[in-house]
Amino acid sequence: MPIMSNVAGKVVLITGAARGIGAGLAERLAAQGAKVALVGLEAEEQRKVAERIGGRSWEADVTDWAALETAVAGVVEHFGGIDIVVANAGIATAGFVRSIDRDAFEKVIEVDLLGVWRTFRVALPHVIAAKGYLLAISSLAAIAHAPGMANYAAAKAGVEAFCNSLRAEVRHLGVKVGVAHPTWIRTDMVESADAHPVFGRLRDGGSGPLGRTYPLSVALDCLEAGIRRRARVIHVPRWVGVLKLFRALLPPVVELGARFQVPRADRAVLEDIEARGARDSAVVGHGGQAAMAARRREQA
Repeated sequence: MPIMSNVAGKVVLITGAARGIGAGLAERLAAQGAKVALVGLEAEEQRKVAERIGGRSWEADVTDWAALETAVAGVVEHFGGIDIVVANAGIATAGFVRSIDRDAFEKVIEVDLLGVWRTFRVALPHVIAAKGYLLAISSLAAIAHAPGMANYAAAKAGVEAFCNSLRAEVRHLGVKVGVAHPTWIRTDMVESADAHPVFGRLRDGGSGPLGRTYPLSVALDCLEAGIRRRARVIHVPRWVGVLKLFRALLPPVVELGARFQVPRADRAVLEDIEARGARDSAVVGHGGQAAMAARRREQA
């Protein structure tokens, strides 16, 4: 069994820590004596988390180089360095490629993939100095590519590939790189997607472990243990690792199931877009709403 490392006294930077996995992980690690820095867009919610756990909060959009650089500099000035980075910030949309709002589609890739690259790049000199650990939150979606999630699946698959390349690049510098693959976890983002009038019903058609939503505690248990052992891969839960062995077989299986569900859903989503507008139909979760609000400010 891998030796477990003590996180007490370590400086841990977590992005997207206002709620869900990020907030829960911050609380777990702070309870073990870690010095936790929270970085993200939802400033008020994130500040509440920081106050509750005795951490510090910095407002920054992970797609904004200048904001990230300012936040990381603030973390280093306050805590003296960075030992561990958890690139957790992520958003999702609900929509098919032919009809989804274009800005919403692209914002997912910007946050979920480019946000990881930018977070790691800005923090990396400090993590190298500490011979520390980088962890990116990917997803089961990197392995099983469901209809209505093309942007999310592409971004999360990209995160896995990015981490695999980076791991080989920084090993000689004493830095370890991990990637986590959670399945459906009961978070604001997942609950919001499940409440979608079209795609919530589409996911209800799933059966077995692939369709099950797990409690947040399951993800936190796996991630906490993975961080303490500086794991290269964290599967949430463990059966996700077994599924990865069969990933070449998954696309035709997904396509077979989609043949009976997607035509009706395709018509329904066009009706939903007509009723609510493309953007409101696409965006799910508080994080997604905050990210799209930031995009609107950029475009103004």
